Amino acid sequence: MVPQKITVPREAAGERLDKHLSKHVPGLSLERARTLIEHGQVRIRGKKCQPSRKLWGGEEIELDRPPPRAPPRRSVEGPALPVLYDDEAMVIVNKPPGLVVEPGGSEPSVVELLAARLPPFDVEGVAQPGVVHRLDRETSGCLVLARTDEAVAALDRAFQEKHVDKRYWTLVLGEAPEQGRLEGPYGRDPKDPRKFTTRVRSARRAALSFEVRERLRGATLLEVRLETGRTHQIRVQLSEAGLPVIGDALYGPAETRAHPAAQALGRQALHAVRLSLPRPSTGELVRAEAPLPEDFLRALALLRSLP
Repeated sequence: MVPQKITVPREAAGERLDKHLSKHVPGLSLERARTLIEHGQVRIRGKKCQPSRKLWGGEEIELDRPPPRAPPRRSVEGPALPVLYDDEAMVIVNKPPGLVVEPGGSEPSVVELLAARLPPFDVEGVAQPGVVHRLDRETSGCLVLARTDEAVAALDRAFQEKHVDKRYWTLVLGEAPEQGRLEGPYGRDPKDPRKFTTRVRSARRAALSFEVRERLRGATLLEVRLETGRTHQIRVQLSEAGLPVIGDALYGPAETRAHPAAQALGRQALHAVRLSLPRPSTGELVRAEAPLPEDFLRALALLRSLP
């Protein structure tokens, strides 16, 4: 293991060692920096340090990063995760519907399946991918995960600076205008903590735009571009605009679940079809596209066949 060497600038005099590392080493959180210091993997002049050590500027810090520890072991079996893009910093997969992104229960997750099938990963000292955005369990399509702490930091920054373009296809009830844009406040529904709504006073904003891809009998196929990434955002904003997503059991009226297309799908009609974002290591634009899954195609075929 070759130590990473970091020269402290003169203007950093007086800063705490742990805070300086978390500020200047990409992807290194304050908690992770403190853990490394406390385990003797951070040295100045060959000596171990305390997290609270004050820097004087000009010294050289040596930082060791041990091999990542294995994640909690359990037998994980799950569906295929088609790889749309893969490099040393990130991997983009086509997530199937019905699969959660993060571990948290007895069911398999994207994180666990990728850790087992497509190493190596090293995020926060653990050999598993880093989550930088999410898709609902029932939503399919493009999902990017990071391989390293540095990639997590770069991808987080890309999302925050709006350098990521996310496009979704969805089937909604009713006739939508050819194109439109929805923006408003966003927060938890005070009447139901499971749900979100735009009908609250909130400093948080949610925005998306959409355009029609195909008009169908009693329904519309929309392409949606997310400008913000709020939980359940597409489902909430379209439903509250009178265009509920077919099959949405949480935000749609009963007819969205009883619709023949919903029966063909067995889930909400939402698919992350395209993702464009800068490659963490070079800034080069990476584009990925996830083909429509069989259940979505089946629902489309049914709608096209209606008289």
